[in-house]
Amino acid sequence: MNKRGKLAQSKRWVVKIGSSLLTNDGRGLDEAAIAGWVDQLAALHKEGVELVLVSSGAVAAGMSRLGLKERPRELFQLQATAAVGQMGLVQVWESSFSRHGLHTAQVLLTHDDLSNRTRYLNARSTLRGLVEWGVVPVINENDTVVTSEICFGDNDTLGALVANLIVADVLVILTDQQGLFTKDPRKHVDAEFVSEASAGDASLEVMAGGGAGLLGRGGMLTKVRAAKVAARSGAATIIVSGREPDVLRRLHQGEVLGTMLTSEQSPQAARKQWLAGHLKAKGKLILDAGAVRAVRESGVSLLPVGVTAVEGEFSRGEMVLCVDAAGEVIARGLVGYSAEEARLILGHSSREIAEVLGYSAEPELVHRDNLVLS
Repeated sequence: MNKRGKLAQSKRWVVKIGSSLLTNDGRGLDEAAIAGWVDQLAALHKEGVELVLVSSGAVAAGMSRLGLKERPRELFQLQATAAVGQMGLVQVWESSFSRHGLHTAQVLLTHDDLSNRTRYLNARSTLRGLVEWGVVPVINENDTVVTSEICFGDNDTLGALVANLIVADVLVILTDQQGLFTKDPRKHVDAEFVSEASAGDASLEVMAGGGAGLLGRGGMLTKVRAAKVAARSGAATIIVSGREPDVLRRLHQGEVLGTMLTSEQSPQAARKQWLAGHLKAKGKLILDAGAVRAVRESGVSLLPVGVTAVEGEFSRGEMVLCVDAAGEVIARGLVGYSAEEARLILGHSSREIAEVLGYSAEPELVHRDNLVLS
């Protein structure tokens, strides 16, 4: 089966929709178009695809509501415009999904939320819980509080980081362009369309060039760079026109649309490389024989009941080694509790965590999605 054909079996999608599409190039929120995308998303949801939506458009919607013809230049004005626009944006998504009996949840993130390990795990746990409940998270950058130095950039990078966060199979970037060309087709008649390439191909950035739109902060270059970020966790990225009829369902059926930028690694291999190569172990969890078997043979999460001892000092979200009684490293992963908390709950069942600590962050000491075998 080719890479496009595998999309039908993919189970976790992040879909990012840009400002120009959502606001019909600045004319205000295009509620008819949004309803059409929601119809497609609802159909995918019904087929068992877990969905996270990254929605731009707060600033653009605020500009329309306030009657502004140009994007504000001052940061405080941008933040105020986003605050006005976010209200209308969320209302439209909520009402559109409710037609299909689907609940939505607003999630506003900043770069800080995804670079801080504790916040990273908190955000991941929240999104995982929402998706498990069948809720569609609608994510946007928290424009009202970010500073220009740490903004994501037209939500393309945010979409990629969310794909990393939830270990998505696919990142779909809906834009007002067909996809990536070897040159700007508006200037070069010999420009060729790029149907498929590796996200790590260095020549892609040269092809993408610059060119942000009037409303957004990004362009094709940010999308190509976002694909490279998404590939870190094994996700493929598809850059495609959101105005293509029934585009999401056709993609899911394996139809060749847009530009597909693929990862050279599987999600598990990419995540293992990240944990092994980019994070230093801060401590150890010593597992009993039952936990060793469960983690090694069944690929399950590590529960506190299977831990006999804790070594080192670490905070929630840091990387720890999971070892057997002889000291052999079985796995490594991001721990859900600090060393002090882990010592208190080791040997206890998950349902006893709240009783011991007075609260429960999550039932696992290390969730299986954050655990890779050595």
